[in-house]
Amino acid sequence: MEQQESKLILITEFIEQKLRKEQELEFYLKELTELNRKIGFLRAEVDLTNTIINMIKREQVYDIKEEMIANNENKLIGGSASE
Repeated sequence: MEQQESKLILITEFIEQKLRKEQELEFYLKELTELNRKIGFLRAEVDLTNTIINMIKREQVYDIKEEMIANNENKLIGGSASE
């Protein structure tokens, strides 16, 4: 009888352990889903920020180019007027 009781206790412990692990697994799967959602939002924000930075950089390059052209035109106009 004692051996049967110890087997019952052992089986009960394994079943309880299995249930705890299933609950823990479920918890972490929910956490993982939430983390993946947050990662998706952060990636989108980083992409948007990079796009804005690139747009600003390109705009600055164009401004510099336009400024150089305007300065050269002023020099040409100023140079021909002084001659």
